[in-house]
Amino acid sequence: MSATTDRVIVLSLGRVSRVLSVASDGSDLRVLVDGLESKPDGVTVDPARGQLFYTFMGVVRDGEDFWATDGYVERARLDGSERTVIVPEGVFVTGKQITYDAHGDRIYWCDREGLRVMSARTDGSDRVVHVQTGTTPEHRQDRRRHCVGVAVDAEGGFLYWTQKGRPKGGEGRILRAPLAARPVDPAARTDVQTLLDGLPEPIDLEWDGEAAQLYWTDRGAPPDGNTLNRARLRDGRLVEQEILLSGLEEGIGLAHDPQGRRMFVSDLGGHLRVVDLRRPGSGQVILQGQGKLTGIAYLRG
Repeated sequence: MSATTDRVIVLSLGRVSRVLSVASDGSDLRVLVDGLESKPDGVTVDPARGQLFYTFMGVVRDGEDFWATDGYVERARLDGSERTVIVPEGVFVTGKQITYDAHGDRIYWCDREGLRVMSARTDGSDRVVHVQTGTTPEHRQDRRRHCVGVAVDAEGGFLYWTQKGRPKGGEGRILRAPLAARPVDPAARTDVQTLLDGLPEPIDLEWDGEAAQLYWTDRGAPPDGNTLNRARLRDGRLVEQEILLSGLEEGIGLAHDPQGRRMFVSDLGGHLRVVDLRRPGSGQVILQGQGKLTGIAYLRG
């Protein structure tokens, strides 16, 4: 593999935040972007063009809440060069997980305090609000409406997302809606389906189209929270739900390597782990000591 493949892109939070890159065994740590005042949360990769896309939650915050409309999306090369803001401040509130859909050549992301699931072309144009879970200031305070994780099943034609609920509240949900529909009023969709409810606090998502499986992290209370999870989609329902790894410290990001049959998972405790999906139940820490870790993405050439 080349020097830019078989690597994990990692977002690190601190007084000054960074975009990092590390080999899949935890070696060869590189700083791609440094000195970020705004807090990065989600990252995804377009390997064909050699590009990264990452979201920012903003600078103005109240604890873990970001209420100002100062989130944005940035694009860069895989080495951190050619940084460009493609969705500027003022468009959405709080950028969370982001994913790249090669089939449609679009990026999709969640706007947590903005109560939205959004997408755009890779230059930031043609922005679409697919889902709006609330419209009033009272709705924004309702964490059951906060959208966090997002995944795309382009072949099946569905958009998946999480609504996390109160911290450790057992109010989390995983939902989906048809991908092709561009609703006139995204707050009035009648085609939204709740797949799972009452989860501790689901965060990020990853879709495996070959196996028809959805993976997610959960930062809620144990035993079902602070976990890496998987369920199979069958007849429009998520079934065979299983916990693949427990003991995370505020689990956040996940990134699937289907060829290697492994999953990488990050947490706010500062750990990046790799999990062998053939032998779930234990994970190996491959990186720590780099601050709180949020979104991650895997790159295989």
